[in-house]
Amino acid sequence: MSDSAGDVGQRNAEVVRRYLRVFETKEVAEFEELVAEDVLVHGAGLHGRGRHYPEGAVLTPGLSNCRVQVDDLCAAGDRVTVAFTLTYTHDRSGRDLTMTGLKSYRLRDGRIVEFWGETDLYGLLRQAGLVPEQIPPF
Repeated sequence: MSDSAGDVGQRNAEVVRRYLRVFETKEVAEFEELVAEDVLVHGAGLHGRGRHYPEGAVLTPGLSNCRVQVDDLCAAGDRVTVAFTLTYTHDRSGRDLTMTGLKSYRLRDGRIVEFWGETDLYGLLRQAGLVPEQIPPF
């Protein structure tokens, strides 16, 4: 008996939820089970390949105590799309900083093999005082 598309979608949604929890736990070794070694990553002007990209995002220096809020999640077959809010503690100031994002994941055999997405990095940097409040004219 084959799995229904709904069953596959729900299993894939759970893989993505586990992936997002790694941002809180920082247990990047769990990515071996969740993310293909040669995962394709698209976003922020990058088109790269390799699990080291999401591992690096989890281990961002200067930010700790990440909390993930899933704002919306849609799973259908091999695709999962998530809108989320990440709240970090900024190590230097002790203040909470938030970053919203939207990612779309493609999974195969229970692993993330490709994802596209954007996060509001400018907003995060603005909250940290690292870029101006107003975007300067181009």
